[in-house]
Amino acid sequence: MTVVVHRAPILLSPGSAPLTDGAVAIAEGRIRAVGPADEVLATAGTGAELHEWDGALTPGLVNAHTHLQYSDMAAVGLAEHTGFEAWMSAFMELYPLPRDWGASAAAGAALALRSGTTAVAEIVTDAAAGSAVHEAGLHGITFWEVLGWTERAWAQDGERTVRAELAALPGPPTTGLSPHAVYSLDTAVLRALSRLARTLGVRQHIHAAESAWEDAYVRSGTGDLAERWRANGRGEFALLRDGGAGTGVIRYLDDLGALTPTTHLAHGIYVDADDRALLRTRGVSVALCPRSNAVIGLDPPPVAAYLREGNAIAVGTDSLSSSPSLSPWRDVAALFGIARAQGYADEDLHARLFAAATVGGARALGLEADTGALRAGSRADLVVFPVASATPRDALAELVENGPAEASLTVVGGRVRWTTAPDHERITAHV
Repeated sequence: MTVVVHRAPILLSPGSAPLTDGAVAIAEGRIRAVGPADEVLATAGTGAELHEWDGALTPGLVNAHTHLQYSDMAAVGLAEHTGFEAWMSAFMELYPLPRDWGASAAAGAALALRSGTTAVAEIVTDAAAGSAVHEAGLHGITFWEVLGWTERAWAQDGERTVRAELAALPGPPTTGLSPHAVYSLDTAVLRALSRLARTLGVRQHIHAAESAWEDAYVRSGTGDLAERWRANGRGEFALLRDGGAGTGVIRYLDDLGALTPTTHLAHGIYVDADDRALLRTRGVSVALCPRSNAVIGLDPPPVAAYLREGNAIAVGTDSLSSSPSLSPWRDVAALFGIARAQGYADEDLHARLFAAATVGGARALGLEADTGALRAGSRADLVVFPVASATPRDALAELVENGPAEASLTVVGGRVRWTTAPDHERITAHV
């Protein structure tokens, strides 16, 4: 059994004291020991392989909301849009064009590893894109996105179709269901998909409370989104037919049985205090994607309120079709700025956003027992990031406020999946 030790001047892990001169020992894909370098090396055994790095050693980042499949549509994400309708129009101009979705997803997976991401919540609409996460060596869940079903069509062959589509996804990693959004599926279909997810024992991931359109659509069946859907032949959706549900998006999803600890949401912008309390009660995490929101022309999420009230949050980049990059650190920096602008002045902000990007994402995906923190026995998912700071406190602040777009080292399940060595690796030796 080969033991590999990665050592760095700074070691950071959520929920643990930061270390100077820290190390992680890996054996058979698992973390064997983590702590001060001299202690880890003393227990590593004769012949352990030592790699010493400049920078900060951390758990791998968890991208809790992305569409790697859309990496070939970066032209949309690099533009600025005036709102959801403008962005949707730009997206739909490119989406129907023939393209290799598998290659697009593979390119996105490579970028994810380069950014220091080791696990993802990946949403796909084409089975050809479903193998990218596994083939790149990433962990996480590939969610099959479901949208467009009316109650009438679903009653004919909806469940059979979705079961077959889900079964066609290659595995591992784990697969899940992504009912796209409250406006793209009929009410009965959303309820049926939540029931199907429970029957199959898979997790759900839903876009929710992303736009103000969405709220008007659900409450009263009115607004620009409602009119667009009527024009596209979706007038038989129950919310449009019946004049809405009389509630907001979060309560509506809860009434349909969609909010459970095995569901996590993306965006969560247009939520009030009652909505946030309901999410806490149901154990639902929210993946915040602030750069995507900004590109589309939406409001920022209520980061300060989520933090003050104790909601479970994670970090997502969304796709390159609505974001300039797949670097979670860039979204963490955006969240930091938003939280401060919203009046969150507590000193724990760096630590809490670091946790959101690591163990928070793992929790959203139901993977917190195995990844998201550096601890003995966990899967060896770890990253080294270049930092200029000399102390753990300053390094944490640097990562959160201006984290690098590229990692020096990305290890997933004990295997090196990305490295810039020898640029940041000082020594490789046996001890």
